[in-house]
Amino acid sequence: MTRTALFKPFEIIDGDRAAGVVLLADHASNRLPDEYGDLGLPPAEFERHIAYDIGVESVTRKLAALTGWPAVMACFSRLLIDPNRGPDDPTLIRQLYDGTVVPGNYPISSAERRKRLEKFYEPYHDAISAMIASVAAAHGAPPVVISIHSFTPFMQGRERPWHVGILWDKDDRVARVLFEELRREPGLVVGDNEPYDGALRGDTMFRHCTVSGFAHALIEIRQDLIVAESGAAEWAERLAPILDGINKRTDMHEVKFFGSRTGPV
Repeated sequence: MTRTALFKPFEIIDGDRAAGVVLLADHASNRLPDEYGDLGLPPAEFERHIAYDIGVESVTRKLAALTGWPAVMACFSRLLIDPNRGPDDPTLIRQLYDGTVVPGNYPISSAERRKRLEKFYEPYHDAISAMIASVAAAHGAPPVVISIHSFTPFMQGRERPWHVGILWDKDDRVARVLFEELRREPGLVVGDNEPYDGALRGDTMFRHCTVSGFAHALIEIRQDLIVAESGAAEWAERLAPILDGINKRTDMHEVKFFGSRTGPV
């Protein structure tokens, strides 16, 4: 885990905005601003999945480099505040995460909660909104939005057999093609809304895509497959042509309102 006094809550990887794709990485970083120290945790905790999605920063950078598409990455650990949660989600600022108590988050005042929302969470989401608007204007149509995440091989003592999972709510435009293409590869185990359900009210995909009718999907890659740079490169190279093919389909750039399994949008 690294810290810096000059802390920016997000990073933009610029690219060809006219191409029509936006890449996102909510959990790319395990960093904290200096004012928060280490939240009372030992350094080893910041190397675990509770702090960030291992391998995602590298996959996102490599995918952006291969395709030339722009990306927005959060630059703060989800232990500070989780950008992939709604502001009213009880897991927005975790006090206990996978058996680890986070002393710097317990107790937390309403003023501190507002501060983290205003300084880190909202600037990141504002950057996503601005990027989506910019890409839509340059492309002349709504963009395809792809969010990159990773998951642990084991959780609570249970093995997770999937190599990759595709998360979606009710809009299956992108997910359907990802399933078709990835499942062509022998031996690749592809999860459908595994290991998590893609219908999470208020999360990044809901906020920026579901309510706007933009085609999107969240891709979860198993962390042991991308922890090394070679694995991250392999997955970026696997995904790039599939996503490029998706991007070339006109129906992916149409506003379509599918709603949400979580209730009315």
